[in-house]
Amino acid sequence: MKTNNKGISEIEATLQEIGHKIEELVQKGKDAGSEVKEEIDKKISELKSNKTSLEAELKKGKEMLEKEYEERKKNLEPKLKESKGFFKEGFKQIGMAFKTLFGKK
Repeated sequence: MKTNNKGISEIEATLQEIGHKIEELVQKGKDAGSEVKEEIDKKISELKSNKTSLEAELKKGKEMLEKEYEERKKNLEPKLKESKGFFKEGFKQIGMAFKTLFGKK
């Protein structure tokens, strides 16, 4: 899950960077002439639309990962508890074996 969180963090950072660049373009658009301004406004609206789509996809991806993680955790928990019991019983048996082996002289 750490790898997934790292990837998600990188995507979120990229989205923030895109947002900052959009704001820079907005500022440049305010200073530009009317013909260039129309082109910049068009590009800004396209970028905002793409950013919104990317954010929605990221949110959907995060939800899917969290759901899958919870499912796997739910499926593995009983097996881990059972294995823990076997592990403890194994140590108990080893302890008894040492007592038997080294206890009698």
